[in-house]
Amino acid sequence: MNKLHRLLMPALGIAIAVSATLPGQALAWGAQGHRLVARVAETRLDPQAKAEIDRLLASEPGASLSSIAPWADQLRANDPDLGKKSAGWHYVNMAEDGCNFSPTKHCRNGNCVVGALQQQSEILANRQLGDAERLQALKFVVHLVGDLHQPLHAGYGHDRGGNNYQLQFNGRGTNLHSVWDSGMFYPLQLNDDQFLQRLQALPAPSGVHAPDLQRDPALWAEQTCRIATRKGLYPDGHKIDERYTAVWEPVAEAQLRLGGEQLAALLNRLLDTP
Repeated sequence: MNKLHRLLMPALGIAIAVSATLPGQALAWGAQGHRLVARVAETRLDPQAKAEIDRLLASEPGASLSSIAPWADQLRANDPDLGKKSAGWHYVNMAEDGCNFSPTKHCRNGNCVVGALQQQSEILANRQLGDAERLQALKFVVHLVGDLHQPLHAGYGHDRGGNNYQLQFNGRGTNLHSVWDSGMFYPLQLNDDQFLQRLQALPAPSGVHAPDLQRDPALWAEQTCRIATRKGLYPDGHKIDERYTAVWEPVAEAQLRLGGEQLAALLNRLLDTP
């Protein structure tokens, strides 16, 4: 499945254009966006959480939190069975219902980004399980938190999170989901280090220390969904110009930063207790 679907307020990532072959939606931030969420989180990990993450990653020499961040989007090519099983874990369709999350309506059997993140978080936190299972859960957790902060991954189902909303951008045909995944960031031409500095210089996300926002992915999804439904996010005339990116690129960047803050807070809670 191509990457995520919708995002929320501020955040975005960089990646490949989403394919329209998946049921429901596409993948989320591009690979760079997912790495950046993880890199923001890496700077905010508590020592105990960092030590446990490093221990789990040691089985894959050279791996880091940021290097594993795009992993879940590569499963269709590298592990088709797991890719198929997890295809519905990257998004949640709730904009048609006023962005009010209902587990029974929007996440049956936990098959949405909110339910999957909750399930994988429980696996990661359970030190009675094997390291291989917990490492896989870590990979999902890092990725899904990023997805949860991409507005079109928590938006409308009728257009597959903007994948079916065709438009013109930089003189070429594309779709709204692809623009949010990565298109708005291409003109910046920043490498990961440069982009991280840009994100770190942003004001601290408001509400990031509020216990309810830190602890409930359903609230994150509702917040993200409200971004996807803001007036103007779907451009009039199916054309994106400089005025659009001037308004929405800062929102996407803020979401990347917020995603990293939320990811660090989650990992610290899950892994701080030996």
